[in-house]
Amino acid sequence: MTETALVVRRQTFRLYPNKTQERALLSARRLHCYLYNACVAHRRYEYRRNRRTVTDLEQQNLLPEFKQAWPEFAQLHSHSLQATVKRVDFAYQRFFQGLSKKPKFKSIKRYSGWTYPSSSGWKVASNGKHGSVTLNDLGITLRMRGKAKDWGRPTTLTIVYKPTLRQWYASFTVEVEVPRSKFGSRSDLKYESIVAYDLGTETAITLYDGSEFYEVANPRFTQRSEEKIRKVAKLKRRKRAPRKGVKASRRWKKINRLEAKLKAKVARQRKDWQHKVTSEIARRYDIGVTEKLNVKGMTRRARGKAGLNKSILSVGFGTLNQMLTYKIEQKGGLVLFLPTQTLKPSQRCPECGAVHKEWAELSNRYHVCSACGFAIPRDRGTVMVFYNVATNQQPGLGTRLVSLGCFSSTSETRYTGSMKQLGQRKRQKLCCQAGEETPPAYAVG
Repeated sequence: MTETALVVRRQTFRLYPNKTQERALLSARRLHCYLYNACVAHRRYEYRRNRRTVTDLEQQNLLPEFKQAWPEFAQLHSHSLQATVKRVDFAYQRFFQGLSKKPKFKSIKRYSGWTYPSSSGWKVASNGKHGSVTLNDLGITLRMRGKAKDWGRPTTLTIVYKPTLRQWYASFTVEVEVPRSKFGSRSDLKYESIVAYDLGTETAITLYDGSEFYEVANPRFTQRSEEKIRKVAKLKRRKRAPRKGVKASRRWKKINRLEAKLKAKVARQRKDWQHKVTSEIARRYDIGVTEKLNVKGMTRRARGKAGLNKSILSVGFGTLNQMLTYKIEQKGGLVLFLPTQTLKPSQRCPECGAVHKEWAELSNRYHVCSACGFAIPRDRGTVMVFYNVATNQQPGLGTRLVSLGCFSSTSETRYTGSMKQLGQRKRQKLCCQAGEETPPAYAVG
């Protein structure tokens, strides 16, 4: 009998509400936006007035009084309101960790939607292909279309609205039973194949498995649609755009939707290509070796390198890395991230280990080592260094995995601010108040 494992995956469906249902959805979205801004205002006031940090548990305990003062919030499901409060806390946690800027008040135009963290607020009727979803607090049943690759027991639901396209989506997290990996338990892993890969702009992905190089061409979806988007954007500039005290004209809104549809098509093309490429790589290899990329930092400044930024975002470095990581892990594999600043893979000769600072220039696409005479294209040399380091074959000082302090995709335990962790914290607090010892299962890392 085949053993199975339980994994959590996200599946998204398109919603098709009628006019009455859409009014109910827009009203709920606006109320959640008001609650989000109220929580931000509360935190700001308490810190400025009393120099005190408000926690998400305190704000959730204030929700009953809040609903008494504002009766229109009473119809919304309590768990969805708690999830909105938690969203504010998550934004502040990212700010405290230096991952984002200080949370601001959100305009209704920029507020995407809300979340039901438990199934008590909704009910879905689907086997993974089309179907319907019922929102209990709003009393509406919405028709949805879409096909999930894997379907199981839905656990959470997020309602998402895209204002420019005027489209609604239902995003489910689903617990799926999948056959256990051929590798067995974590204690007896036996990896069979390894690949080093590097992301680039000239070539989207360059791979090396120890015997042969493989290159995936850059599809350049953004560049191919750039002319159409530019023409539409030029027409939009001639219409009355929205500004303070002035509403946008109907023609501006119409062209703005057309521009958004063109950009959405490019995004769908890119996502489809990314899934096909990463699925093929994850199917063939058990270990992936690459570098940790900071895409946000790479594309922060556009002056003098706007073309490079466009190429990076067209390939989607960040999404490609995430897809490869989770798809290799799902089959029981492992992904190793090498520290680029310490290793200097694009400047290091894979044959002798010599470091050449002049190779750091992106315009230098072909490297010839002055120490040993080894010649290789830039991207191929980089992935060859990755592979040699992972297999302890790379010459040069400080090129061993131990000395590099290399970490894997499974070596970090992160506090993500999820509703599950929130529940653990609540139970831990109740145990402490009762004078009981906190069970190990309730400990939060």
